[in-house]
Amino acid sequence: MSHQNSSIVDGPEAALQVRPAEPSDVPAVIALDAETTGLEKPDYWSDLFERYGRRRTPDRFFLIAEHDGRPVGFIVGEVRAWEFGSPPSGWIFAVNVKPGARQFGVGTQLFESICACFRLAGVQTVRTMLSKDATLLMSFFRSQGMRGGPFIELEKSL
Repeated sequence: MSHQNSSIVDGPEAALQVRPAEPSDVPAVIALDAETTGLEKPDYWSDLFERYGRRRTPDRFFLIAEHDGRPVGFIVGEVRAWEFGSPPSGWIFAVNVKPGARQFGVGTQLFESICACFRLAGVQTVRTMLSKDATLLMSFFRSQGMRGGPFIELEKSL
């Protein structure tokens, strides 16, 4: 199957690998985020890699999906415990898939991989938070079986 501007062609599932992020992945993560958000945030992503990639711990995860040696997506999360009275759970706070690769199960493989990491870390619940207008992300997370949880975000402008 060919897909114009696609990063994945002809049987993507067999060629897709999910692995821990490496220093050489940071420029691709920065570029993918900039492509999606329109904002280049190199310091943010370099810092995130430093905390979740380079200094790996058993409860922090920065995973890369790659196809034919090229990063096509990433997911970042960690196990957090007792904030807001919540028992330990996995939190996903960043996920992104190259637009041309979004219909090939890359996001699902990333999600399943980080959930496996969370299970190995001893948690049984995964959570995330997103903007009400993030319809693409909302659709993705709902397709993974996620639903509204027990918390409500409150805020006040300062």
